[in-house]
Amino acid sequence: MNNLLVHSAMGTPISIFSAAELASWQAQQSSTTQLFVKTAQLQSQKTILIPNADSGEVERVIVIAEDDDFWLLGDLAKQLPKGTYFIDIASEQVENHAIAYLLGAYQFSAYKELPAIVAKLAIADANIYAKVKAAVESINLARDLVNTPAADMMPQHMAEVMEELAEQYGASFEQIIGDELLEQNYPTIHMVGRASDNAPRLLDLRWGDENHAKLTLVGKGVCFDSGGLDLKPASGMRNMKKDMGGAAHVIALANMIMAAKLPVRLRVLIPAVENAVSRNAFRPGDVIKTRKGITVEIDNTDAEGRLVLCDALAEAQTEAPELLIDFATLTGACRIALGTELPGFYSTDQAIASELMEIGLGNADPIWQLPLFDQYKALFKSDIADIANCGSTPFGGSITAALYLKEFVEPATTPWLHFDVMAWNVRALPGRPVGGEALGLRTMFSYLEKKFS
Repeated sequence: MNNLLVHSAMGTPISIFSAAELASWQAQQSSTTQLFVKTAQLQSQKTILIPNADSGEVERVIVIAEDDDFWLLGDLAKQLPKGTYFIDIASEQVENHAIAYLLGAYQFSAYKELPAIVAKLAIADANIYAKVKAAVESINLARDLVNTPAADMMPQHMAEVMEELAEQYGASFEQIIGDELLEQNYPTIHMVGRASDNAPRLLDLRWGDENHAKLTLVGKGVCFDSGGLDLKPASGMRNMKKDMGGAAHVIALANMIMAAKLPVRLRVLIPAVENAVSRNAFRPGDVIKTRKGITVEIDNTDAEGRLVLCDALAEAQTEAPELLIDFATLTGACRIALGTELPGFYSTDQAIASELMEIGLGNADPIWQLPLFDQYKALFKSDIADIANCGSTPFGGSITAALYLKEFVEPATTPWLHFDVMAWNVRALPGRPVGGEALGLRTMFSYLEKKFS
């Protein structure tokens, strides 16, 4: 993305017109231009490249808008010839359209050479340029992490990403690896990851002034999920490289926060594991005592995400942060309820939830609140342990997973948000290619920016 965004006031203008605005503009142009536009309209073109009468080079790009669509320019970068362009609209509208333009230019080319996108975007305003740069780089970072094959994105590789992020922003970074997890009382993280040759670990990044408000992010970092001994079928395992999508989300959100220099004491915790099958894999029926002291009976080894998260959430809670947020590719049940493009979230603070919903609907990054319906807590009752790791019925599966996690936080002292995300686009939409995706991040950052600035 860096080579497509330039800080400049120079370039070919991109104009966004309604049909009425286009007619008014067209009436003031030369007869040649008027004829060119009329011909394009007869062909139902929504994007019109106006050529210079002498050189034939594009001198203006016209995009016809039927409504105020955030993603209007989402496919434009792939349609334009080589050159530098700027969005010729009111400055307050530039940021959103620029983000859509640049997100649409995303390509994952680490393993395959792809035709280069050669249409750069110029932004003159330094503040808008910085905001767009941080947002797009962060979202594309999450996309890259999710798209990377599991063999190249195991716990040790994720640690390298976190370490590089810490170096970039002057943060501290520590990790607890392998049997050290047992020594320091992170038993469920160790249990889920112990069957893999790629040692499980807890990644811990801290940044910002210690006197600022504490903000803690927790991300599910299951780098590949075979299902464990409750083995997934081939179709269910095919895209499980994306099961670290929650970790990708919090890494990207942390990048946004640090780039904006929000006045917070940020902590990022990622339990990074591979849920593999080996002679020492954990089993259905096993009982584990978690970091918090709650005993958990393993009903299904494929419900491992909540197991690694519960130890990390318990650790996060020890510092009583002002806000605790976790992201996880946790349940298929949430996808069944809301589909793949609308992430669900849970909140112990209704005021925060309502504000997030409003922000999301206003910035084309919607999220949807689901209920922490306490009556369902009885569904993960165990006869031999305090709780089981999943419900006795598939119904309400996203809710029971959220309720399980709630057992490890203290909502009376810390508001808690839990995001259950897909982290993957199953179909191509303007600005959103098929593959890894960050959902709800612009909304979450907008809230944090308002709260902590």
